[in-house]
Amino acid sequence: MLQAGSIGLMGLGMADVSAARAMAQHFQNTPEKSVIFVFLNGGISHQDSFDMKPEAPAEVRGEFRPIATRTAGLEICEHLPLLAQQSERFALVRSMASGSSGHEEACHMLFTGRLDFPAGFSLARVPSPNEWPSLASQVTYLTQGRNQLPPAAVLPQVSVNEANAFRPGQWAGKLGAKYEAWHLHVAAACALGNGACPNCFRFEGTPFTHESSTVFDMPVLSLPEGGRGRLGNRVELLSSIEGQQRRLEKGAESAKIDRNRQQAISVLADPRVQGAFDVENADQKTTDRYGKNKFGLSLLMARRLVEAGVNMVQVNLGKNSSWDTHRRNFPNLKDNLMPYMDRAVSGLLDDLAESGLLDDTLVVVTGEFGRTPKINPDGGRDHWGPVMTSLFAGAGVRGGTVIGATDKIAAQPVSDRHTIENMAATVLNTLGVPRDSQWIDFDGRPYEVYRGEPIVGLI
Repeated sequence: MLQAGSIGLMGLGMADVSAARAMAQHFQNTPEKSVIFVFLNGGISHQDSFDMKPEAPAEVRGEFRPIATRTAGLEICEHLPLLAQQSERFALVRSMASGSSGHEEACHMLFTGRLDFPAGFSLARVPSPNEWPSLASQVTYLTQGRNQLPPAAVLPQVSVNEANAFRPGQWAGKLGAKYEAWHLHVAAACALGNGACPNCFRFEGTPFTHESSTVFDMPVLSLPEGGRGRLGNRVELLSSIEGQQRRLEKGAESAKIDRNRQQAISVLADPRVQGAFDVENADQKTTDRYGKNKFGLSLLMARRLVEAGVNMVQVNLGKNSSWDTHRRNFPNLKDNLMPYMDRAVSGLLDDLAESGLLDDTLVVVTGEFGRTPKINPDGGRDHWGPVMTSLFAGAGVRGGTVIGATDKIAAQPVSDRHTIENMAATVLNTLGVPRDSQWIDFDGRPYEVYRGEPIVGLI
């Protein structure tokens, strides 16, 4: 009676308590491992990067040539020389399929880890509750962040097209807004720039200058007047006032509010979190390793956030579908995309290994689909959903491994076909999510988390 009466005084109804109990029933763990999910916005050409076909006809094989890696028999593109020296740390799945050749459909599949679409789904290109929840939101629902930080983050900006319309599948959707991942909109404004700002470009090759003096527009994380001491006093006073309330509620809905407050305090007061954002002022050795551009510094930010306590960080490498090379595929890959991605991803793997984090951090690098086998009249390749190559490293991944294969023109998988549902299962399994886990939508309906098996032979 006392608890029920106190809940009423605090403005919580029994419906709130019921919702809180339902929330407390879903599985939440603090994972021993982390995930950095690197999304190549627009779909990288697999046959010009990680699945080259030098014996194919000229209209298929293109202009680039393969080079040897540190792994005997494994070759990748000549414009990825740094990754070639890291091959013993990563595996390539050359038989990955997203299931669609449309950006919106394929992105929804990739971001959510599901090949199907929910009832009411549309391509309106605005955040909608009629979408499956993103993997980042599922991780927010199913796991607990470390050090009072959110379980999942997305940076440096949402995935959009050149009309600034959102790709679907990036939000909490049917899970409800309270399970949104931590979306960090920190990229400096550059409305028409593709690629690794400030080294951004236009697909047609016309001259273009980055539209900001910085790479990021960072949040202000300085403490108010009085500094850490004053913040500590305020937190202590607030905690004292709320103490009795927390004891009465015993994990009710306000526990979620309390976690949000603790996360906000952590962002302000934890030097590791502040350091995670201060990437543009990193030392020369670090920026040389990653590259002082949006690709490199975004991966550096992800690495620091994982070390600080975020379980999963999704990094969108490129706004405006930067890897969507319908025209000038070869000059854009050679000059504007591959060099920056090569340095950023190889720098990330090198840094994780040197710091001892690679054993506990799964790195995934993928687009939403591959590109057409035949080069089009504009010197580009178009969307190709049947197959793509995805890179995996760390967290027990067997380095120097190739899983699956494609035919002679990289058009279809011929062995060990996998889909983004297997990719999602690999991510969830790495984070210790039980195989029988479910998520509950805002109408109380349960859905299975795993839609496929983790990729066999990868770990």
